[in-house]
Amino acid sequence: MTIIARNMRLVGSRGEEEVEGLFDSGATYSCIEKSLAEKLGAIDVLPEPMRLGTAKEGESVEARERVSLNFHLDGYRFSDEFMVIPGLSERLIIGATTMQKWRFKLDFEREEVIIDPRVTKLRLLWTFPAGGALLS
Repeated sequence: MTIIARNMRLVGSRGEEEVEGLFDSGATYSCIEKSLAEKLGAIDVLPEPMRLGTAKEGESVEARERVSLNFHLDGYRFSDEFMVIPGLSERLIIGATTMQKWRFKLDFEREEVIIDPRVTKLRLLWTFPAGGALLS
């Protein structure tokens, strides 16, 4: 497990804040500390609790809630859901599911998060019904 710290702006339905986020290659899900989540956005209850392992062997935390947020990094905007964890040791952790979704690459030698600008563009796909005519 390796970690890279980066400053980013979080934006939710209730507000925004500059925070230091940790890109954690050992974390599966992105997580946020509960008080920060409450300040930024509307929190949703998970359909069922999720037990998440921690870096300390044999320890786990339970997520019962999530919040959807945008986050801005190096001039690009991204979005994802974050598991709300009361008492989380860090304010924000970006996990592997978010990194895979947005194709982030981590360069641990330079301590950089590499962003592929192609994945930040909105792409609209046209769907054609059987017969090939475009619906309007």
